[in-house]
Amino acid sequence: MKKNKIVPNIWFTADEGSLANLIAYYGNIFSGDFSHGKIVPLGDTPSGKSEMCEVTIFGSNYVFLNTAKEHHPLNDAVSFVLYCEDQTEIDKYWVYFTSEGKESQCGWCIDKYGLRWQVLPKNLGELMSKPNASKVMMKQRKIVIEEYLKENNKPSA
Repeated sequence: MKKNKIVPNIWFTADEGSLANLIAYYGNIFSGDFSHGKIVPLGDTPSGKSEMCEVTIFGSNYVFLNTAKEHHPLNDAVSFVLYCEDQTEIDKYWVYFTSEGKESQCGWCIDKYGLRWQVLPKNLGELMSKPNASKVMMKQRKIVIEEYLKENNKPSA
């Protein structure tokens, strides 16, 4: 695994500090675009049992740290934008992340481990340049590309 000079560290609190289920969860959805190194036990810390592991998702490196007790909760201050090729790919990620997580608005959702995602079409800039695009987005939870196209094909009043 090639290491970046700067690697984001994501601190989870799940599964009593065991990373195995967390790695399986992300490995399942990202499958061939996900790899991980060895899970390193950090012992019993002030946050309880702790483990860490280096992972790669779509060629980007991360460190996953997991503790049994919450020390720093994940929140909206850090999120990941996931650019999708088409509606089928948007639906795939959206359903996976929200099935045990939560929907939000404008393509935002929270997965079962509390990580925030914005699941967007790769042509979002083009869609947002259409008249009424902001109005369409504000009505959506999951982004539905067709709604941008329908809204912008309506005759003007």
